[in-house]
Amino acid sequence: MPSLPNQTDQNEVPKRYLPRSAHVWLSLRHWKQRILFWTGAICVGAAAVFFAKGSEESNLLFHRLIEFSPYLPLVVAPAGLALVAYITRRFFPGSQGSGIPQTIAALKMSDHEARGAVLSLRIAMGKILLTLIALLSGASVGREGPTVQVGASIMHALGGFVRFPRMEMEKGLILAGGAAGVAAAFNTPLAGVVFAIEEMSRSFEAKTNGIVLMAVIVAGMASLAMMGNYTYFGHTSASLDLDRGWITVLVCGVVGGLLGGLFSRILVEFAHGVPGRVGALAKESPIKFAALCGFILALIGLLSGSTTYGTGYQEARQLISDGGSLPESYGILKMLATIVSYVSGIPGGIFAPSLSIGAGIGSNLAVLMPYAPVGAVVILGMVSYFAGVVQAPITAFVIVMEMTDNHAMLLPLMAASLIASAASSLVCRKPLYKALADNFLNRSAAASSRRASGT
Repeated sequence: MPSLPNQTDQNEVPKRYLPRSAHVWLSLRHWKQRILFWTGAICVGAAAVFFAKGSEESNLLFHRLIEFSPYLPLVVAPAGLALVAYITRRFFPGSQGSGIPQTIAALKMSDHEARGAVLSLRIAMGKILLTLIALLSGASVGREGPTVQVGASIMHALGGFVRFPRMEMEKGLILAGGAAGVAAAFNTPLAGVVFAIEEMSRSFEAKTNGIVLMAVIVAGMASLAMMGNYTYFGHTSASLDLDRGWITVLVCGVVGGLLGGLFSRILVEFAHGVPGRVGALAKESPIKFAALCGFILALIGLLSGSTTYGTGYQEARQLISDGGSLPESYGILKMLATIVSYVSGIPGGIFAPSLSIGAGIGSNLAVLMPYAPVGAVVILGMVSYFAGVVQAPITAFVIVMEMTDNHAMLLPLMAASLIASAASSLVCRKPLYKALADNFLNRSAAASSRRASGT
């Protein structure tokens, strides 16, 4: 019997005679890719945990500061925001804002150099550091959105050590890193997958679904190993009867959606440029403008009884659990504080503040609907406002459902989220993150053209 070509041992079968699946599993290059990918997902989970702990400490330190005097933020906030704005522009350009628009923009970039300008380990470290300083200064920002850019940066940077065969795989790493960031930041694995599909990619690519799922699983396991199993806002057993519950769902959906759309419209308009003295100051003197925003932020804090600083996590949890004792104007003032913080040009997200704003709005609406449990209306306010801001209804209700560990509210949350997203589109036609990503791509393209022409 003739021997097989290149056969060196009777019991050894050459790779070309093996099934394709076996060849892949025996490939050293594929194992290097897998190990690097798993390592990256673990790093994303660890970074999310560090970021979460740091955010808690920063919030705690700032609130200890205002215990001495509620007027101290009049000095601390302007100085802190000006410092963050300066460091951002001087050392970490591309790290401004939540980081989600940059990540979405990076998915659309074909130039490696341009993508590296917004996704790198340097940007990731700067994003974490500057967001923590912003929280220490009283800014109304969150760390969940920035964790998306951090996760995408880590996966993108580690992907440079292994040569991937297709551009789609490189984009898949970015998508997976962002999804893993959401999952690890909120301890909401399902929301991480949905966020990647609905918000970041706006489509479902079969080639990347396995990458996203595995990144979410590994990053979630790393987070659980370090922090244990927990729900972001604890457990709530609030439920809504169906007899008059549809009125509550409709009212929360419309009001929350319109306010969320208004919030998004303001941020989009400001990103495009505001005419007049305010726009001129923001463009010509960004550091002074950040200091002015810090001063306004402190004034809002005084009006709110020092409740509008930071992420809003504690305030939202308080409203969900017992209705809280926050000012009736908390929701609107928190919304203004978040707008001021975002337009100042500092790094920081809007996920947690938006959920807190929604909780405040829900608390206000609960007064108008005494027949509905306060906790249920607060949760509906959260999902409605958040869906209105991001116009991603599935992501909104999945995140809120997982964060509150309340499956009894699934159908009301779904309905309110869909209504809110539709209402928001009447005020802000293009989804917030997509509009900001497109604006970022346009500015990046214009800057590249200027560099190419030497002007």
